[in-house]
Amino acid sequence: MAIEMHHKGTRATMESPSKAPDREVVITRFLDAPRERVFRAWTDPRLLSRWWGPRSFTTPTCQMDPRVGGAYRLVMRSPDGVLYPIKGVIREFEAPDLLAFTADLSGHPAKWHDLIHKHMKKGSARPVKGPVSTITAMFEEQGRRTRLSVWSLLESAEIRDAFLKIGVTEGWEESLDRLEELLKRNE
Repeated sequence: MAIEMHHKGTRATMESPSKAPDREVVITRFLDAPRERVFRAWTDPRLLSRWWGPRSFTTPTCQMDPRVGGAYRLVMRSPDGVLYPIKGVIREFEAPDLLAFTADLSGHPAKWHDLIHKHMKKGSARPVKGPVSTITAMFEEQGRRTRLSVWSLLESAEIRDAFLKIGVTEGWEESLDRLEELLKRNE
């Protein structure tokens, strides 16, 4: 079963892009902005760096080649200065409707990897050796609003559950709150 998170009681009816709902986390948010602006906030490194990550984090490094096969690299910084690099490749790019990319968290600090492993079954192999997820963001026009649906497909249900235990959905919600605030400032 996919884990679904819907902001302010809304519920998505869009079909999942994967056939593995036991490995998914789904987040849906309605944003008061045209989808072209929302899509641009996901693909313009100058804008993406201003909202990506939990509220207390910054994203001082943000590079993106927004096209199929293009690479991206983000580095989040925690309040205590710890760096959390993310890199990947864009798999699908259909402006302003769809963006799908891999998310390789192998560069995250050892303490983060230890925390993930702590929430897995005893004897499980250490996860996060390469792309651990594929993220698909769909942007659906709803009048003057945009319904944003984000699917994170992880390598296994066990890794998905470990991510949930360390607060991945709360991190996404904070990040999308920051996106909403950026869009309200009309940037």
